[in-house]
Amino acid sequence: MADVHEPEVRSYNMSRIKGKDTKPEMLVRKFLHARGFRYKLHDKKLPGKPDIVLPKYNTIVQVHGCFWHGHEGCNYYVVPKTRTQWWLDKITTNKRKDRENENKLIDIGWNVLTVFECELKSGNRQQTLMRLIKRITNGDSSN
Repeated sequence: MADVHEPEVRSYNMSRIKGKDTKPEMLVRKFLHARGFRYKLHDKKLPGKPDIVLPKYNTIVQVHGCFWHGHEGCNYYVVPKTRTQWWLDKITTNKRKDRENENKLIDIGWNVLTVFECELKSGNRQQTLMRLIKRITNGDSSN
């Protein structure tokens, strides 16, 4: 099925999608900061410019949108009915880059933690964030 929007409209819509400072990312950052954790943001010296870098704990926290990072089994990851192959290719590429960057970070000694946006919905937010703190302080990199 063809795109339902003209190229100019599609381009505008896509340009409005944030890559940094998303709501899920801000939730995690505010939670960590309020509990005394200090971090760097989007460190260009590290593979993939990670969302949150906690040097003191040698830990990286990636906050992923379920759709953009193809969160399997998640209600928020639904492949669009238009331009389906294009979207599948895009999301597959995102997942491949995520894996490559995570492996590079692990190889240079970082613990990498990933939080998906669905884990930050009001029903599980507190549990997810408390588990995140425990994993940061224990140096647990198992996702």
